[in-house]
Amino acid sequence: MRDILVTLIVFGSIPFILRKPYIGILMWAWLSYMNPHRLTYGFAYNMPFSQVIAIVLFVSFLFSKEKKYIPMEGIIIIWLMFLVWMCFTSFVAVYPEFATDYYIRVLKIQVLTLLTLMLITNQDKVNKLVWVIALSIGFYSIKGGLFTILSGGSFRVWGPAGTFIEENNGLALASLMVIPLMVYLHSLVDNKWLKYFLASSSVLSLVSVVGSQSRGALISIVAVMGFFWLKTKNKMITGIMIIFLAVVGWNFMPDTWHNRMNTIETYEEDASAMGRINAWIYSINIANNRVTGGGFESWSRGTYALYNPEAELIIVAHSIYFSVLADHGWIGLLLFLLILILTWKNLTKIINFTNKKPLYVQQNMLARMLQISLLAYLVGGTFLSLAYFDLPWHIIAIAFLLKIQVLPNVKKMPINRHVRE
Repeated sequence: MRDILVTLIVFGSIPFILRKPYIGILMWAWLSYMNPHRLTYGFAYNMPFSQVIAIVLFVSFLFSKEKKYIPMEGIIIIWLMFLVWMCFTSFVAVYPEFATDYYIRVLKIQVLTLLTLMLITNQDKVNKLVWVIALSIGFYSIKGGLFTILSGGSFRVWGPAGTFIEENNGLALASLMVIPLMVYLHSLVDNKWLKYFLASSSVLSLVSVVGSQSRGALISIVAVMGFFWLKTKNKMITGIMIIFLAVVGWNFMPDTWHNRMNTIETYEEDASAMGRINAWIYSINIANNRVTGGGFESWSRGTYALYNPEAELIIVAHSIYFSVLADHGWIGLLLFLLILILTWKNLTKIINFTNKKPLYVQQNMLARMLQISLLAYLVGGTFLSLAYFDLPWHIIAIAFLLKIQVLPNVKKMPINRHVRE
């Protein structure tokens, strides 16, 4: 029954995508984040639904009469340079065949994200995309929160098989990144039941992050809560709520959770933590010896023997920064960091410009929440290999869409600094 339902939804969306290409972006996001076919047990499990939607989307895009363009601003130019550089590093990679296969997978995500910039052309479409992203990942974070409560936190929370967020750490970071999006959606709706649903979804998603038993996610929670407290106007109330949630969560979780979190202080004795440090050393060494890095999928006994022979455990970097460094060298890491830095600066400009302007209430709130999501990624990504995951790139894209909606009007709007808005 599930197989039939998912198939009907996917193929039933095709006529709508052909009429309105942006619906293809929404469908792609749903399939990429929720992976509904992975919830089936029959013929739909391995169906290439994403490819079907991508083909229909491209056909619709080519024949659509809507204006299609991407403003060639600094961040977009650097973004395109990063894509070209990844192509080159794949061509000269240690293992070109494996690197090329992985690059094609990354390129599909990147092309669809760039199409987002051309097809999501107003705030209403942006909001619809945010709904799809939040509810798709929220499906697993809400379920994970309920599972954590019912099981007393004794088991880890996992994501859909065969995806970027299959691992408990990946799902934890993705869940933490969508909580601010749920808060934004909560500010949009007027229906009290929807508000209750989004509020409870945010809390359950936070419980799911804790229940993942991810040490990196715990550090991210601390960073996000601290940043949220600094940005809030009611620091006293917010501070009390944060402390209350921290105390309740700390006392609710079982000894197995506490024992795992305590290894943060004794990382020298933890094989997993030391394995990551050795992988980071490997990343630095291969980047120092090869301008282009090792290319995608360079992690092997052979390359470790050359660039970190003392390492006992052969693992990937488990860090967005060190994985990009190993894959694409210092140039690739610089381009990657520039994209993240410019996105943060864009969001800060949007927040400053739209602050206390009734016309831009939605954009201001969304920019604030995107900045919190980005912070979660920047901190949590230190310990996870999610550099090529769709979600951070969608955040970058949405931040740019907000910029071109809002900031071009700066010089057109009369601003009297002595008049209170």
